[in-house]
Amino acid sequence: MLLQVQYRSPAPNSNRRHGKSWKFSPRASSAPSRTQKIMEKISSGDEVGGAGGAYSYTALKRLDQIWSGLRTARIDSENIPQVVTRIPGSLPQPDRTSNADSIYDVIVCGGTLGIFVATALASKGLRVGIVERNILKGREQEWNISRKELLELVQVGVLSNDEVEYVIASEFNPNRCGFENKGDIWVQDILNLGVSPAKLLDVVKKRFISLGGALFEARSLSNISIYDDAAILTLSDGEVLPCRLVVDSMGNFSPIVRQVRGGKKPDGMCLVVGTCCHGFDANTTSDVIYSSSSAKNIGNSPVQYFWEAFPAGSGPQDRTTYMFTYVDPQGEGPALEDLLEDYWDLVPAYQGKPLEMLEILRVIFGIFPTYRDSPLPASFDRVLQVGDASGIQSPVSFGGFGSMTRHLGRLTTGIHEAMAGDFLDKDSLSLLNPYMPNLSASWLFQRAMSARPNSGVSSSFINELLFANFQSMQKLGDRVLRPFLQDVIQFEPLVKTLGLVMLSQPQILPSIFKQVGVGVILDWSVHFFMLGYFTFLSSFIDPVMRSWVENLPPRQKYEWRRYLDAWKYGSGLDYHQE
Repeated sequence: MLLQVQYRSPAPNSNRRHGKSWKFSPRASSAPSRTQKIMEKISSGDEVGGAGGAYSYTALKRLDQIWSGLRTARIDSENIPQVVTRIPGSLPQPDRTSNADSIYDVIVCGGTLGIFVATALASKGLRVGIVERNILKGREQEWNISRKELLELVQVGVLSNDEVEYVIASEFNPNRCGFENKGDIWVQDILNLGVSPAKLLDVVKKRFISLGGALFEARSLSNISIYDDAAILTLSDGEVLPCRLVVDSMGNFSPIVRQVRGGKKPDGMCLVVGTCCHGFDANTTSDVIYSSSSAKNIGNSPVQYFWEAFPAGSGPQDRTTYMFTYVDPQGEGPALEDLLEDYWDLVPAYQGKPLEMLEILRVIFGIFPTYRDSPLPASFDRVLQVGDASGIQSPVSFGGFGSMTRHLGRLTTGIHEAMAGDFLDKDSLSLLNPYMPNLSASWLFQRAMSARPNSGVSSSFINELLFANFQSMQKLGDRVLRPFLQDVIQFEPLVKTLGLVMLSQPQILPSIFKQVGVGVILDWSVHFFMLGYFTFLSSFIDPVMRSWVENLPPRQKYEWRRYLDAWKYGSGLDYHQE
């Protein structure tokens, strides 16, 4: 299970002696909440782009208001801002003449992850621009990823091998998975790199510009007019940008996605809080997923907490700790501030370090909505969602850097072919965000990891179920365990794991039905069957058809190449052991 984070965070606390970090003192004066007291004493720094990027106490309250609105608001599709408008016919001749020399092939909206797509496309000779509402730069808090995934950026021409080494801020092994004192499972090279987003985006930004790319920073998207032969973007400062294709990389809260989904509530939500702290002496291993307690209630909301922890690149005694939980947005849910209040109480026992002995450098938080109908197919001609905006990330993951690297080659190759053939209608673009049964099958895992009211199972059941699964995968070996830990669901490993769990732990089966629900299991069974079907197609039909596909006319060739990609990625067969 690949669990990654993309948050904006304050600059690393190089001025610790000048009062810009905060050290907990039991004698400190009272405040409305411990969270507010801590956060208002920490330098918040400048915000940067990316998911969950705000980090001040004011920003925490703002995000809690958004989260509350998602839970309680009624769907009102009539009042959702219409960012994209379809205008029949071709671009008017005066506009065509005035924009003849300035039309872009692709405009990418959202630069934090969009710059990887933009740079890969620019390296293929396309004229590309990026619209970013902030100054395009990376946060100081690392993105955690495996080397195998990071090297995907080399394969598509975004980074060189030397640059890969330059952007790595920390490297550590081994990596732990554990569930409530039931025994730990240790693995190697899973999320074991801390990549500096500040260095990474700086390197890629320079490469993008050197390839002729254009940056439109500190400006946001106002609206898009779609014609038969072009898309016209209007920015917040009134500037107009014509292009052939708009790539929406504006993340989970993209205004285009909001329009497409009609204000629909998410089907699932991952809530994340955490800190980066100074003061850890033993700091050479990581936790990929760890649970130290059973499910509990926060107010009226049941939650099952999970942890991640990684050595930070800012210093040998600096460690980043995340506490996260999966909740149902359709019901009540705890506020992020409530989770942080719990976090201060729980993190000392988890990390084995009293809070008063830690120097809190920054506080991290985010919300990550997920939808069952993902990836999101194109709803307009000439507009394509990528990354978190498309929902391509796993429902059990938070943040999309890993999924972006994994799909970057497939996406940029497909976009380049679509541009070359002018296959920019919504049906053709939807082939780039196809149904993927392995992604849909992951929904069962999020449901199984979510504490539910009145489920009829014990508070320790989620940990028991997860440990049974991880123990079975460990027995079956790396070929089963490693893909799962990197968010890749494959048919054969899944069959083996489920079979071993049922044989070795048959007593938990009734509780699985109570926890997950019969309807969810029946729905999952369809995706499980399709996962097997896609595996068969990719393994046996793809090799037979590939030479035939290469001799087809351009449009049919484009379509069939996308079908072959869907079989491969939808079955997880794009993943290969290192």
